[in-house]
Amino acid sequence: MRKTLQILVILFTVIQLKAQELNCSITVNSDKVPGSNKQIFTTLENTLNEFVNQTRWTNSNYKPQERIDCNLTITILEQSGNDFKGHIQIQSSRPIYNSSYLTPLFNFKDDDFSFKYAEFEPLQFNENTFESNLVSIVSFYVYTILGFDSDTFSLNGGTPFFTKAQNILVQAQQSGYSGWNQNDGTGTRFTLIDNLLSPTYSAFRTALYEYHIKGLDVMTEDQIKAKNKIAESIYSLKSIFDTRPNAFLLRVFMDSKASEIVSVFSSGPRFDALKLKEDLLRISPINAAKWSEIE
Repeated sequence: MRKTLQILVILFTVIQLKAQELNCSITVNSDKVPGSNKQIFTTLENTLNEFVNQTRWTNSNYKPQERIDCNLTITILEQSGNDFKGHIQIQSSRPIYNSSYLTPLFNFKDDDFSFKYAEFEPLQFNENTFESNLVSIVSFYVYTILGFDSDTFSLNGGTPFFTKAQNILVQAQQSGYSGWNQNDGTGTRFTLIDNLLSPTYSAFRTALYEYHIKGLDVMTEDQIKAKNKIAESIYSLKSIFDTRPNAFLLRVFMDSKASEIVSVFSSGPRFDALKLKEDLLRISPINAAKWSEIE
């Protein structure tokens, strides 16, 4: 009997490990909130880590080494009873083939972050119901992370996950919270998922795929070939700039990739980067100092 129970426990553990898609570290920073009672923030941090890492977000089985590395950093700026306001920074990465290098995929700061939370309140995700703004925002970014990751392995492979993120957005639009609707401004969750799923910006997702699978993933085999593919993917982003110079997704890309692009083209075999630097400067003039480092 004991042996049977041990086997069942082992099998259950293996199933749970395979079910987990993310290796996510969540931090709650409450330094800007006055008061000495910080226990609620510790509880919130622990609850969020359990919620994200123990929820099964897809029907796929992920081996432990396949789980996606990501970080969510929540900064609380205001608290009034059970009401909280602040911002959330989302970062994710993926390994490069035949390398120990992790490439940043998604680096995004959401300033429309407010929610209600009572200590020890359970967090539950229901894809067809708005449960709470905290659950909706975190779940929205879980699926966005999964979408970005899948897009780098297969062309438009992230569509099912971006669609789930969009469904969360639709469910939350009548909640009264900011960031879910078109009239909430630019740089919001609405703009992000709307652009990712729009045919208008299909070149962005093609560039994301080619930059990684045809560029970075062959870097250890053929650096010149890899650099050419990465440059080509950036040239395709320039085509978006030519028609929509203020495209939000271009900023999203450069916020994640600017430093990496400099590193790729500042080392290894020589590459004629004149056109590349011109395009980068037009696409993202805010990173002009970085582009000047490319030789």
